[in-house]
Amino acid sequence: MANMLERNKKVKAPQKTMQEHAEDALYREVWEDVNNEKTQQFLKKYGRYLIAGAIAIMIVVTGIQIGIRSHNAARMAVAANYETAIENSDANALVGISQNTSGATSDLALFQAYVLDKDVKKLEELVANGKTAEFRDLARLHIIALRGDEMDADAVAEYLAPLDTKKSPFYYTAALTVARKYIASENRTAANKWLDKILDDADAPAVIRADAETLR
Repeated sequence: MANMLERNKKVKAPQKTMQEHAEDALYREVWEDVNNEKTQQFLKKYGRYLIAGAIAIMIVVTGIQIGIRSHNAARMAVAANYETAIENSDANALVGISQNTSGATSDLALFQAYVLDKDVKKLEELVANGKTAEFRDLARLHIIALRGDEMDADAVAEYLAPLDTKKSPFYYTAALTVARKYIASENRTAANKWLDKILDDADAPAVIRADAETLR
């Protein structure tokens, strides 16, 4: 048995005949022709769509790159203009920046313009049309500081009502402002309710809490 296996190992694979080699060559040639024909048919059928898609991708990519460069350039220009306006104390230039930018940048420029010229109409514009809640709330506090004496305590509380939420960074400042107004109006009961909102809140800033304790 072992001798038979050893003899079988030594048996060489049969060599292909000339006819078989010719058939293989013909098969490969036919296969290549078929593939080439299918490729040509595919390109003929879908080539224009592929080209259009490639062009569309190039346009999109180019547009994005141009947009990014333009956006960065615009931001740099705004920053430069803002710096120049601040250095020159140019309120009008800051108003122009506010009108031609968006978001917090617009609000900051308009608020800075108010700081320079003390025009309360700029604060009113922020309250009415400010892009960010933070600057709208800040403008309300400044208007109360300017006009609070002309308003009764209930009117002050109503005007600062949008700040009566912890979403506002001026929540505690607004509560203390309303409490002081009620104290000035000799309404200690209403004042204490606002002061207690601060004193009962573990998150109240230490400075605000100290002021509330003094008033309580």
